[in-house]
Amino acid sequence: MLIKRFSWIVALIKPPAIRALLLQGSALILNVAILLLLGRTADMGISLIGVLLLQATLVVLLSYWCGLAIWWLAIQFLFPFALIGTLALALPPIFFFLLFLLFLGLYWSTFRTQVPYFPSTRATWELVAGLLPPDKPIQFIDIGCGFGGLVLHLAARRMESRFFGIEIAPIPWLISSLRGQRGQFLFGDYAKRDFGQFDVVFAFLSPVAMPDLWIKAKREMRPGSLLLSYEFAIPDAIPDIVVNDPRNVMIYGWQL
Repeated sequence: MLIKRFSWIVALIKPPAIRALLLQGSALILNVAILLLLGRTADMGISLIGVLLLQATLVVLLSYWCGLAIWWLAIQFLFPFALIGTLALALPPIFFFLLFLLFLGLYWSTFRTQVPYFPSTRATWELVAGLLPPDKPIQFIDIGCGFGGLVLHLAARRMESRFFGIEIAPIPWLISSLRGQRGQFLFGDYAKRDFGQFDVVFAFLSPVAMPDLWIKAKREMRPGSLLLSYEFAIPDAIPDIVVNDPRNVMIYGWQL
């Protein structure tokens, strides 16, 4: 009962970005405590660089202890220096507000989904086109379609079929919707979209998202439909299709 009562707290701090921020705050409290202790026991001056190095070291140790990924350790270490450096520039507050709005529009819920924006290439689009069923009209969806390049490319090649993209970030969705009329672009979370209406689902997400995607695909996709994933495989699910793009990145396919 107690666990259920506080389950919302667990869900809130689950995203690594939230945990990283909390760990920075925890390291700051420890940093202040250590500096106060040093101030009482020794008459010594500590430079700003010393304070920043102490903060960076503490937060890296805490982040490692809490199991954050290796790239987060580098981000955590550099963050105090970047923060002080940015403040030293004395930029107007409106600059940071506009920058915040830009990143919010581009990345939206990346902190929660852990699926950043990273575009595929035209060569990859050609490979995907070759994997589509050739003998019938199909319904295709690119989940997390970004600026819609793959959807528009395929829609121009397969006029008899219907191609959809879905995107949760407002700016990429708006731009993809304005780029052309051949594809149809949906705004929202693909996790809330029924995959049962599609013959092919294409994903370029992240390793974190793949287990839940597989569960959803097995539950909703029709027999004979195809799940494609660029770069990221599904743990413990043997793919029926494996091809390389020109950058030697894999495209995996699972026949449902």
